[in-house]
Amino acid sequence: MAKYLLKVSYSPEGIKGVMKEGGTSRATTIEKILASVGGSLESFYFAFGTDDVYVIADVPDHATAMAVAAAVGSSGAISSYETVVLVEPSEIDKAMNISVGYRPPGT
Repeated sequence: MAKYLLKVSYSPEGIKGVMKEGGTSRATTIEKILASVGGSLESFYFAFGTDDVYVIADVPDHATAMAVAAAVGSSGAISSYETVVLVEPSEIDKAMNISVGYRPPGT
């Protein structure tokens, strides 16, 4: 299961929906969306600033994460949606042990 940080900003219509249905309703909806694709919700927070919502989600794979992004992003309720792949420390350890045949330009 892959872990993702979702950074979401609502459109004016989306904010109206939150005002009407409440914040808990949105968290429950996201939990159901993720469950429908075999994923789960780790955390959901509203925020002040550039983004309105931060979600940490476990999703089976990148293709599934893209499907969720497309479904939510095309709804009209979202003005921006960014998916950030989160990497476990042990994955970094594994990556540092992979030899890469790279030569910098000019060398």
